[in-house]
Amino acid sequence: MLAYVIRHGQTDWNVDERLQGSKDIPLNETGRRQARGNGDMLGDILGETVAEFDYVASPLWRTRETMELVRQQMALSPEGYRTDERLIELSFGDWEGLTLGEIATKEASLVAARERNKWAFLPPGESAESYEILSRRIAGWLASIERQTVCVCHGGVIRCLFKLVGGLSGHDAALLDVPQDRILKIDDGGIRWL
Repeated sequence: MLAYVIRHGQTDWNVDERLQGSKDIPLNETGRRQARGNGDMLGDILGETVAEFDYVASPLWRTRETMELVRQQMALSPEGYRTDERLIELSFGDWEGLTLGEIATKEASLVAARERNKWAFLPPGESAESYEILSRRIAGWLASIERQTVCVCHGGVIRCLFKLVGGLSGHDAALLDVPQDRILKIDDGGIRWL
């Protein structure tokens, strides 16, 4: 398997440290610059093989806009990709749109519980997911890859990839900082940032 994975570019909610989860938040100007930069870098890496890859993104707008900008930078049609629901970011349930500081003023014990076991923690709310739940979706997506792939997704998805492919513990994977201006390569040699 060969896959290049890119986290969506920055949003205003990233800047404010708001939990985005499955909310459909657009990129900001920094995020658009990051996406174009990743497109330049990926174009250099893929060279003449750029059209041979399968291109897939989470269906949320921030990932689709990132993918379209990446593809434009590589002189490909912006629309020439597909989406996969399994790549949607984990849901923070009732916490989406809030910062951890805002949550801590009302639910300090829950924030503390999350800090103790971030991988398995399930926020309140009917739609909420833990990283453990998300990792099951991502394992299914990984198993479905049939050819060389370029994927644009979310920080939580990438943390799951580090556990599933890279062998990190759930604890360590959940604490990873996931940059928005780098490309992750997954191949038979493992998983690493370029």
